[in-house]
Amino acid sequence: MARQYIEKGLLVPDHVITRLMLSELETRRGQHWLLDGFPRTLVQAEALDKICALDLVITLNIPFETLKDRLSRRWIHPPSGRVYNLDFNPPHVHGIDDITGEPLIQQEDDKPEAVAARLRQYKDVAKPVIELYKSRGVLHQFSGTETNKIWPYVYTLFSNKITPVQSKEAQ
Repeated sequence: MARQYIEKGLLVPDHVITRLMLSELETRRGQHWLLDGFPRTLVQAEALDKICALDLVITLNIPFETLKDRLSRRWIHPPSGRVYNLDFNPPHVHGIDDITGEPLIQQEDDKPEAVAARLRQYKDVAKPVIELYKSRGVLHQFSGTETNKIWPYVYTLFSNKITPVQSKEAQ
């Protein structure tokens, strides 16, 4: 159901994504987890409140043009799900998957016009969510344009807030 919205470059409606996410989180009770991009709306945040309390929320303040440029330079190999970015992880041959030699595609929601529309819509609906978590004292904001400059600060926050979980393979 979500795919029909994503393929058109639209945000998935609250009722669809909320049902999907809450169902998945219910199966993970008692586990640690990290959400990326959820909740995006106040309705989603309120639904999430009914099953858990968040103790850490991060928002990245990245200029609109930077996001639009990065997202619109993403290409994928549909059969495998491999993702390429023309700036950060380009294929060896433009438009061709490195492993299979098959053509890459740019999804409709990654085309510049769709990305710009999605980012404008996201900004409008996310503001109340950001204010909610700010008022609860769990929001941490980071600003910048380069991952390698922002990540050390995010990592430090994670390291100070979250007890490391050792993987089963490491035991």
